[in-house]
Amino acid sequence: MDRVVLTTPTLDDEDEFLTANHLSRAFHRPWAYNPLTPDDYRSYVRALGPRKVGYFARRRSDRALLGWLNLSEIVRGNFHSAYLGYCGYAAHTGQGYMTEALALVLREAFVTQHLHRVEANIQPGNGPSIALVKRLGFELEGMSPRYLKIGGRWRDHERWALRAETWRGRHG
Repeated sequence: MDRVVLTTPTLDDEDEFLTANHLSRAFHRPWAYNPLTPDDYRSYVRALGPRKVGYFARRRSDRALLGWLNLSEIVRGNFHSAYLGYCGYAAHTGQGYMTEALALVLREAFVTQHLHRVEANIQPGNGPSIALVKRLGFELEGMSPRYLKIGGRWRDHERWALRAETWRGRHG
């Protein structure tokens, strides 16, 4: 599990990120509508901070951009939770890269960020995304009708979550 490294998105990554999103646009629809303009990308980078941590998954051997992952709406206090968002790029699907990348982000979430819970909200028809979180130990908690507005439409989502104690049980 050492084929992937995580990097922090910077303004220098703009062209590579936008190109990858354009090339994977059809692959992501209707599940995700990623940033496609320089202004959208710069807004994304500016939004990173204590409540939103962003990662780029890169292939270790050549630093190719494989996908992006975020821990957002990070809440501390009695909750210690975050939402997980991610997209892998079409050119790299089916090779296990996003499984490795998400495993690295979960380590960041539970070890570095000291979170108790990470939640992924996934549209019911997105089989590959559901399979990804299941592989990593997420549990289905329920269904949220018309939960998120994606592509201009309110869409149903399944709520999948992983708690720190479950993650630790799988990772010694």
